[in-house]
Amino acid sequence: MVLLFLLITAGVCAYAAEVFIRSAQHRYRFLRRIELTHAGENYDTEGERAYESVHTLAESSFRRDAHAAVLYVVLTLVALVTAFVDSRLIAAVLAAVVVPAMFPLWWGRRAVAEARLTQERFEKQRRAEQTLSQDDLAPLAWADRLAPDHLPDFSGYEVGRVYQAGEGVMAGDFFDVFRISPTRVAAVVGDVAGRGIESSITAFQAKYLLRVFLGQFRDPAQALEELNGQMASIERSEEFISAVLVVFDTEAQAMRYASAGHPAAWLWHEKEVQPLRATGPLLMLDANSTYFSREVPLDAGDTVLMYTDGLAEVRYGDAQFGEDRIAQHLRRDPTVSPDTLCKTLLEGARDFADGTIADDVAILAVRRT
Repeated sequence: MVLLFLLITAGVCAYAAEVFIRSAQHRYRFLRRIELTHAGENYDTEGERAYESVHTLAESSFRRDAHAAVLYVVLTLVALVTAFVDSRLIAAVLAAVVVPAMFPLWWGRRAVAEARLTQERFEKQRRAEQTLSQDDLAPLAWADRLAPDHLPDFSGYEVGRVYQAGEGVMAGDFFDVFRISPTRVAAVVGDVAGRGIESSITAFQAKYLLRVFLGQFRDPAQALEELNGQMASIERSEEFISAVLVVFDTEAQAMRYASAGHPAAWLWHEKEVQPLRATGPLLMLDANSTYFSREVPLDAGDTVLMYTDGLAEVRYGDAQFGEDRIAQHLRRDPTVSPDTLCKTLLEGARDFADGTIADDVAILAVRRT
């Protein structure tokens, strides 16, 4: 019975030894590949640190597996000798186990360093993940500034909006709704040509400068002229802005609008969908450009629909979603709430594109209740 137990023990130890020998062989080949790769490359300081980190961990893994392999080989021999040799020799054979057990005492000097190295690698990876997370959140943070979630309430009017930043880029479209005076509220939708951080900054500047100028000038056309003069003085030859600006007078129950080269906004008025076309050129093209405004009385149920070209230019093959389809959405059900109107418009554009929409899209709808 004892003999059988010792033979089984020897077999198990032999199998464990084989497993660790194969593992040690793989780790040694990996270690050699790292060393050969390093010998043929010229690394900078950061690359050298990365090599040392990987080399140290690979070497440590190889040592552990090699040590385990030697230990199980010895235990296999001990079990076999114990089974077939006189017991007086057992003590001497067991003493051989001490030999591989001594190696961890030597390697233990580097255990703390290896632990610190592992911790450093973890911290670097964590910081890298945080950086990537911040990069992913940056466009969302800008989008929140360019398209606020909280809009002011103004008596007798209902507001709906939808905003979707483009894929993988900083947003260049913006909208805003803000109170100018107790009886006047401004709504604006704009689009900066181009993509990236510079276009996003330009959109941010234009949005808040409009707030300033609408506080100084009663006519939206005057505000656009002042904005154009300020923005055109900035040397950014590849940028320009389109914008439509509507000022609602809750006391007079009317609206006055001006548009700087922006796609036609749509007005549901007198049971018809009417276009609110541009009343001046794009901003930032010419500092001396002039703009004019138009005033329209508003009846109960009248709705103004504004959007950026990212909606109209949604494509399916060579076909565009287009301004006519946008107008048709408003004409189909002019009594729907502005929020629902904006959402169904975006859903309709997505269905038309049969996929995602890559460009920025801003939609704003205001209805007199």
